[in-house]
Amino acid sequence: MKRIKLAAAALNQTPIAWNQNYQNILSAIEQAKAQQADLLCLPELCVSGYGCEDAFMANGVLETSLHLLEQLIPQTQGIAVTIGLPMSVNGHTYNAVAMVTDGKLLGFAAKQNLAGDGLHYEPRWFTAWLPNEQITVNVAGNQVPFGDVTFWIGGVHVGFEICEDAWIEERPAKRLASRDVGVILNPSASHFAFGKHQLRRRLLVAGSQAIAGAYVYANLVGNEAGRAIYDGDTMIGVDGTVVASGSRFSYRDVVLTTAVVDVKTLESTTAITSEFEFGEHTEPAVTSASEVCAWEKSQALKEEEFARSLSLALFDYMRKSGSHGFVLSLSGGADSATVAVLVKLMIDFAVQDIGLSGVAQRLGHCFDSIAPDSSEKWVGELLWCVYQATRNSSEITRDAAANVAKAIGARFYELNVDGVVQQYKSLVSNVLERELTWDRDDLALQNIQARGRAPSVWMLANIKCGLLLATSNRSEAAVGYTTMDGDTCGGISPIAGIDKAFLRQWLRWLEKQGPHGGEPIAALVNVNQQQPTAELRPPAEKQTDESDLMPYEILDLIERLAIRDKLMPQEILDTLTGHELTAEYEADREQVITWVKKFFQLWSRNQWKRERFAPSFHVDDENLDPKTWCRFPILSGGFCRELDALE
Repeated sequence: MKRIKLAAAALNQTPIAWNQNYQNILSAIEQAKAQQADLLCLPELCVSGYGCEDAFMANGVLETSLHLLEQLIPQTQGIAVTIGLPMSVNGHTYNAVAMVTDGKLLGFAAKQNLAGDGLHYEPRWFTAWLPNEQITVNVAGNQVPFGDVTFWIGGVHVGFEICEDAWIEERPAKRLASRDVGVILNPSASHFAFGKHQLRRRLLVAGSQAIAGAYVYANLVGNEAGRAIYDGDTMIGVDGTVVASGSRFSYRDVVLTTAVVDVKTLESTTAITSEFEFGEHTEPAVTSASEVCAWEKSQALKEEEFARSLSLALFDYMRKSGSHGFVLSLSGGADSATVAVLVKLMIDFAVQDIGLSGVAQRLGHCFDSIAPDSSEKWVGELLWCVYQATRNSSEITRDAAANVAKAIGARFYELNVDGVVQQYKSLVSNVLERELTWDRDDLALQNIQARGRAPSVWMLANIKCGLLLATSNRSEAAVGYTTMDGDTCGGISPIAGIDKAFLRQWLRWLEKQGPHGGEPIAALVNVNQQQPTAELRPPAEKQTDESDLMPYEILDLIERLAIRDKLMPQEILDTLTGHELTAEYEADREQVITWVKKFFQLWSRNQWKRERFAPSFHVDDENLDPKTWCRFPILSGGFCRELDALE
């Protein structure tokens, strides 16, 4: 057995941000050296960034990636490091990992299984490498092996699974076990989704058991390219036990996880051999399971993950876009309240992780002279909230908005846009030569109020040089219950991937409990006590979202059955008949048919709206984003045949 110190790094990279990516890689190498690590695993495609998309087709991106690798090689004196980059070989582009040891390039392992579903489109840019195949490539004047390659370094046999490789049934770990590999390195860019951390742990455990050795998992952290969020999940396992696990959702550019382990030293005749020797380690090898951080043990794990993932995503989106904060139309309802408190949590979590000085350093572009000296002042600096009333707005929502803004420390403005709305009504009435009435023009009169709020809030965003935050949620997106160029206005739509039922549950949790290490926000009681309402019809009509649509829990259930499970209307009707949720709402068959028909009709006619939503953050692998997960035709037959058959 050989005692070595393994390291996995989470890096906050950005596509084609060459200098930043290079510095993060260099910082990880230096930190690993300082901790006397022998072998460091970095995330896949960390040189170029994972989310380059069609830029991977540009020769310049491939050439620059290789050039930066050549600059990094001399920086690896005294350590073995894996560095991920795109590589062009014989007219094909591969997702490759360079093994660099003590200032020398030993060769490249290439990804054998490409991710091509949902967020991922790797087969568009890369070619999958065939198992057991190996060629020679010329890099910097040296002939080195490329392909399905393993390495003999310091008396340890090292092999690779690159992200998706570990997720398939016939994963490379099985073949690596037959080659007597003692350490598997997994450089990944595995996006965050609810519950995915537990899946990764199981894959790591199984991989380490397969080789009866060590397994090192590295990942990205932060909002790399706009939509996907990376939680920085870094783990080290030994023969079925996770012995080290890094913090998730960190605001640092580099998070290093290390562990001293004992590894078998069965020699291989097929591995590429290095003369580099690992250091001597006198500390005992880690054999017991690692402790997870406190919030990971929470009974409200999904609520914790939602709070931390979207807060980090907002932080990175703001700083990487060069925006000077956020502007939000705060209506007093659940959706806008959620977005507002996420900005507060963004600052709270950042200060907990990197301190006020770290926040000031990361967000230096957001203030003119002296940085805010408290979390509350940072929220006031970054978040402007605007309540925009019409004659149909209520004191209830106004007070709810004001109280939430005050509780989180945001700047709060009030605008009365009723005069603007009435001017539009007058203009159109004059053109049509008739008065507009609710009986005849209901939809137009509702929509003009939402659209009438857009110009002023956009203007404030322009003045602030900030991001306008849209507030549409997944349930609204499914049925188009949103006004285009009204409440959909924004540069980013943070909660468009989250259903309304969960958002309401999350706000109640935040009101009563709050995230680990934080405080509840009692002012949310003013939001949570309300029935969701657009407040676009006259108050006497007592408009609510669910009276316009259906109960949100029913809507979300039908959406999952239709979109996730691909069930047709009759199958959904059969599923809902006798379902505990329909029983809870005392819904008979006729009512269920009405709900199913309404969902499919609204779903089919509103794909164009989903196509126009501002980019949303991906937190659920069952979302409706047409650009990353759920594609549907803008024009279709609308399931007319199937819906008629329900009668």
